[in-house]
Amino acid sequence: MPANLSPEYKAAEAAYRQARDPRERLECLREMLRTIPKHKGTEHLQADIKARIKDLGEELEGGAHKAGARGGPSLVVRPEGAAQVALIGPPNAGKSSLHARLTGSHAAVADYPFTTQHPEPGMMPHEDIAFQLVDLPAVSPDHAVPWLAATLQGADAAILVLDLADPECLERVRAIAEILARKRVTLAARWPGDARAPATQPVDDDPFALRLPTLLAANKCDRLADPEGELRAFLDLSGPGFPAMAVSALTGRGLGELGPWLFAHLGIVRVYTKAPGHAPDKSRPYALRRGRTVADVARLIHRDLEHSLRYARLWGKSGHDGQQVGPEHAVADGDVVELHA
Repeated sequence: MPANLSPEYKAAEAAYRQARDPRERLECLREMLRTIPKHKGTEHLQADIKARIKDLGEELEGGAHKAGARGGPSLVVRPEGAAQVALIGPPNAGKSSLHARLTGSHAAVADYPFTTQHPEPGMMPHEDIAFQLVDLPAVSPDHAVPWLAATLQGADAAILVLDLADPECLERVRAIAEILARKRVTLAARWPGDARAPATQPVDDDPFALRLPTLLAANKCDRLADPEGELRAFLDLSGPGFPAMAVSALTGRGLGELGPWLFAHLGIVRVYTKAPGHAPDKSRPYALRRGRTVADVARLIHRDLEHSLRYARLWGKSGHDGQQVGPEHAVADGDVVELHA
């Protein structure tokens, strides 16, 4: 039976797709449930929304109390920094070693599988911003992680970490794809900052289907005689797919390229703010995606400011110095904005 979804529901669903903060996603889910037409054609979708409201609400409530009834660390990681990037991979690929080297975290590192049991966030600096890297448990048919899809909802992208010296690495990648597909998660090759990427990505009919732009990181390349050759051979066997680079958590090879690569391929722009009559604050830029507007900057500062914003004065690449622009003006990397409410 056709769902015949209302414009109000479609707007709430679109807001949910864009939301990354867990509490904002919860508000969007509640609005989706409030506005969805109540008939037989939407029964399954209603049930899915209700289940997600229940699970996310319980997780947020449990995480708000250190000694909550559920106990243990939170499985919902609040996004921070310019983007949240999930580290995904099979057992013993070196995800935790990579995470520790890039972020300085104290993630558990060991030479046996399934060392990581819970999401482990850490910040990887790049110039004047940082990326939040989340180390996740290994994805394997031998190790079920029921909460994985819910945790990935906050991610902007993924790094698929592999050990090319593992003779079964190709089979492991296929197994990961199958496991994630059952959870309605797809690792995608196209990134929003790619020159060939369309201005708008295709929207799946399933509001809870997740497509994560993915970079393949061939870790432990220090153990290979010809890392680049091994990587090319793997890509030839696996077929056209993810962008890839050879890295080593042990020696540091390739790690300096990750920050610039993520910055470029996520299409990130940094915007700085200033108060009237004062110099701009260059210590803490607001990170947005290509195509976002002055109104989006205002919302990052405070949600109420977006509604009261009248205009902005702008200095930078997207206009001439001191130009007055409206809330719909698209910003560029390095812009300085002076917001007037």
